[in-house]
Amino acid sequence: MTQHRKRNKSLGLAELIAIALGGMVGGGIFTVLGISVSMIGMLTPFAIIIGGLIAALAAYSYVKLGLYYKDEGATYSFFKKTYPGSKFSASAIGWFIIFGYISTMALYAYTFSSYAISSTIFAENIWLRKGLAVGILTLFAGINIWSVNGMGKLEDLMVYTKLVVLSIISIVLMTNGNNDFGVFIKNIASDAEHSNVFSILIVASLTFVAYEGFQLVINAVNEMSNPDKNIPRAIYSAISLAILIYVVIALGALFAIPTEDIIKNKEYALAAGAGNILGSLGTNLVILGAVLASSSAISGTVFGSSRQMSVVAKDGFFPKFLAVRKNNNPNNAIMTMTAMACLLILGGGLELILEFGSITFLLVSLLMAIANHKIRKKTGSSTVLTLLSIAGLSLGGVLILYYEMVHAWEQMLAILGLYVLLAGGAWRFSKKK
Repeated sequence: MTQHRKRNKSLGLAELIAIALGGMVGGGIFTVLGISVSMIGMLTPFAIIIGGLIAALAAYSYVKLGLYYKDEGATYSFFKKTYPGSKFSASAIGWFIIFGYISTMALYAYTFSSYAISSTIFAENIWLRKGLAVGILTLFAGINIWSVNGMGKLEDLMVYTKLVVLSIISIVLMTNGNNDFGVFIKNIASDAEHSNVFSILIVASLTFVAYEGFQLVINAVNEMSNPDKNIPRAIYSAISLAILIYVVIALGALFAIPTEDIIKNKEYALAAGAGNILGSLGTNLVILGAVLASSSAISGTVFGSSRQMSVVAKDGFFPKFLAVRKNNNPNNAIMTMTAMACLLILGGGLELILEFGSITFLLVSLLMAIANHKIRKKTGSSTVLTLLSIAGLSLGGVLILYYEMVHAWEQMLAILGLYVLLAGGAWRFSKKK
């Protein structure tokens, strides 16, 4: 086993940061931006920063547990090993987290296809959009099956290119927008008078969704060099870069685009604003950035989540064929997750699946913080930071549930129904084992 792993340690720090950023900067920020501006206006950048700090608190427990267990099963394995007495709980965590990843794969693919044809005459063709989404999922599944090293290098190219493109566009918007810095400060003061801390915290909690993906680094522990140094470096660097790029994107939009247009156009607001200032070049650059963002998110999520699915299957909580590997690559898991994401796209209901994934990732992050607190002496974790993580994630969870119940209670009931169905599957496999 040791010799086999040595031959496959092909992912360095740059690739690991790219995997984490690929999973995070996948288009979610564009959707969150519209919701945020509608609730707190010019205070949006502050909520984004607070959301990033919540993500950093969540990452603290993942890093500590990742360094202690060094298991590519990540969330699932950490919980199973910390609480070894409950097979059903471990199985349920595995089912929830894997289905959450499948939902994000579907979302990223749909985002890719929406942007890719947004400036063509086929922009409103729903079946072309779905077909393109299925095609891009199939492409990145094939790349992940073909070569881990090839996937890593491609992820580098896509992630760092999209960061440059989105940063340039956002800076151009800031410098050429209708608002100057003085007007922006006045608008912040005005929005601060009409907003409250509660609203800002709700938006910060919703923004946490845009930071999910850093966990994918730990899934690559068997393919990375020097995990003791590279796991914390990659995760904290990726979160810091994500906060920076999100704030820059938000500032670019707020300086150049009327707030009513941001709220109306949602994820297309940045493209529309760039088009108004730079014409078709600006629109196309934003589309390029969004296509790269969603592509890298698909690739990183397929890579990390398939390894976690393989580990869950090896323990008997999924069908055994999903645990089979070829050259240490979980090809069956990759193909199965891709096929299920394609079915979600073809069947519709992506908004429901997105909300399910958002709540699931926040819930499991809270469980990881609790697990890390339990064995904090073994992981060398700070009591203050683990308790702060638990408090911050608990508050975020309560606020998201409150927002969902107020704005879409029917959707919340459907999400609870999904949890019941997944728990049923998890219970069945835990009893078989």
